[in-house]
Amino acid sequence: MNKPFDFPIAYLNSNDGSSMLAFGEKESLTITDGNSWDLLDEFLVKHADNYVFGCLNYNLKNEIESLSTRNKDQHDFPMVQFFVPTCVVKLDHENFEFLQGEKTNANFEFLNYFLEEETDQNFHELKINWKSRTTKDRYLNNVVELKKHIARGDIYEVNYCQEFFAEDVSIDYPLDFYFKLNEITKAPFSAFVQINDNTIFCGSPERYLKRTQNKVISQPIKGTARRNSDTLRDLELVENLRADAKERAENIMIVDLVRNDLAKIALPNSVLVDELCEVYSFETVHQMISTISCEIDNKTSFTDIIRATFPMGSMTGAPKLKAMQLIDQFEDFSRGIYSGTVGYIAPNGDFDFNVVIRSIIYNTKTKYLSCPVGGAITIDSDPEKEYKECQIKISRILNM
Repeated sequence: MNKPFDFPIAYLNSNDGSSMLAFGEKESLTITDGNSWDLLDEFLVKHADNYVFGCLNYNLKNEIESLSTRNKDQHDFPMVQFFVPTCVVKLDHENFEFLQGEKTNANFEFLNYFLEEETDQNFHELKINWKSRTTKDRYLNNVVELKKHIARGDIYEVNYCQEFFAEDVSIDYPLDFYFKLNEITKAPFSAFVQINDNTIFCGSPERYLKRTQNKVISQPIKGTARRNSDTLRDLELVENLRADAKERAENIMIVDLVRNDLAKIALPNSVLVDELCEVYSFETVHQMISTISCEIDNKTSFTDIIRATFPMGSMTGAPKLKAMQLIDQFEDFSRGIYSGTVGYIAPNGDFDFNVVIRSIIYNTKTKYLSCPVGGAITIDSDPEKEYKECQIKISRILNM
């Protein structure tokens, strides 16, 4: 079982003792190009009585806004990848519940194998020769050029990313690799997804969207500070981040964008900012997070909500359309599933999806490994500090 599985797996891990494990395949949907929304709608309607798990590629922006992508997606990740699992198991500390599927010997055997892998701390060593696709000089120059666009009023903020990659990598123990990453990140929207040749090892701290009945919430992250082993110094870093005018400005600009996106599908006067610029601490970094919510009509579909809000504003910038155009102009890789989303839809229509960041993307067939990272560029951005922030976010992942 250490080789890529011959059936889809999705593990959504909150790192608080609760998680969801989906495996096996009743039916799946893979869309590589065009007509994604109609096909996804049909698939979800057909399987409305089931749990459905899946991924949405950042480049779906091209269908939403009639954009294009200049760079090749080295991951070769589909635009849409959804499946109806044979089994869905809800895990809560030592307890588990089958939400979907039968309690057969084969299903219990896989569940036990998975849980054993999770508790096994004897991680395999894998030396990876990471390369930077963007030189430091190019990164710094691009930040300067993006600031010129901000000064001209083209945009207020843009999320500019770079890619670290490795070639000819064989990951023979994918679950082991994920749990090793998770031991470093311990993030609340962590995920392991493997479907066909595509694997996502995700240590995301960010929620994209959650629906509970007729309420939708989004929790964008903007603002990062490193952790410190000294408790007093660590608390000082939290307070410094909370009071940082630049970081707060970044966050508030994205809050306004999310409010505008949610207003497209919200009931009148229902969009609220529930929490503004609060700082949360994770294993490797402190992050500034806001929560925006709205109420929607019960008839509003999953694809209606996604088309109004995707890609998430924290990964684009504002205004969103111009920011995405500049992203494609200045970045030298195609994001693919990075800046996309992974999650599930329940039979009652509730759903929860993350933002694919702090992640390693792998293609089993091409043996290509990718680990992008980025941050928000504003008029006050210092290119050297932005470069350093990227290193803070990703250094422990690259060196795991």
